[in-house]
Amino acid sequence: MKLATYKDGSRDGQLLVVSRDLGQAHYATGIAQRMQQVLDDWNFLAPQLEDLYATLNQGKARHAFPFDAAQCMAPLPRAFQFASGLGGANHLDLVYPELTALDAPLLHQGYGHLQGACDKALFADDGAAQLSGQDPGIDFEAGLAVITGDVPAGAPPEQALDGVRLLMLSNGWTLRQRMAEELKRGLGFVQSKPAVAFSPVAVTPDELGEAWVGGRVHLTLQTSLNGRTVGLCDAGDAMEVPFGQLIAGLGATRRVRVGSIVASGALSNRALETEGRQDWPKGYASIAEKRAMEARLDGQPATAYMKFGDTLRIEMKGRDGLSVFGAIEQQVAPRAA
Repeated sequence: MKLATYKDGSRDGQLLVVSRDLGQAHYATGIAQRMQQVLDDWNFLAPQLEDLYATLNQGKARHAFPFDAAQCMAPLPRAFQFASGLGGANHLDLVYPELTALDAPLLHQGYGHLQGACDKALFADDGAAQLSGQDPGIDFEAGLAVITGDVPAGAPPEQALDGVRLLMLSNGWTLRQRMAEELKRGLGFVQSKPAVAFSPVAVTPDELGEAWVGGRVHLTLQTSLNGRTVGLCDAGDAMEVPFGQLIAGLGATRRVRVGSIVASGALSNRALETEGRQDWPKGYASIAEKRAMEARLDGQPATAYMKFGDTLRIEMKGRDGLSVFGAIEQQVAPRAA
């Protein structure tokens, strides 16, 4: 099934069931008001939502209405825990080459500023600051995320994977200049990771069918910047550390509580060798990757980081050609003083 959370002026929003084609929606009020309620009582409430989902897809839901992604909060607006992995080996190789030799799952503890798919990405300054030499390096990281049930401490990856309740697209906004400063100090990421956004819809694993295998989503992650496609990533191949391992890594010494979000981090495909020259035909999942590619090929980066007015879109389509999660579509804008 597919679930979303509409803005209603509260911190937790109003839970919706959304049709498979993302055309129609229905309030879940008679079953649950909020997403966390469903997660807390999954075995009892999820089957009732599945029944409503089936009715909605059959066109028989009496109070259905057109679904509007722009009205969505993050599917789970307030998570008990957010952590992001470095599940993409290509991102590691390009942006953090010093970490590629590590064999344990790499995770950083994230923070609670969770954005809706169409919320503006607000920053205090932008690429125009390059003129003064103070470019903050506004960047994106396109990937996937899961919402978990309870997972006991020390659970192996297979058991941890059973804790996945829902999947979403994710975009981890990143300030590269602040990240470099935090890494120099040996702590972080805090100031360099101001927000993360999620797709308008979260889906149960069964919605992915045969594309959900071994804790990976074997579909194409599509990323565009200002209307131009910059990434067509085979997400299954890119995620060399699958979700089972990431969740198990997070829970190695503590229980992972129901309502936790675990993200993959940026997902992009490795380079191909063509006549001794590296090439990335499927593009990139962050500007930092593109700049690293340019540095390897040409000796220095050329692509600028994002500036006010730039628009990012992230989407994933199923094998039927329909959007699975809806699209993250955000514009970079100035934050009010």
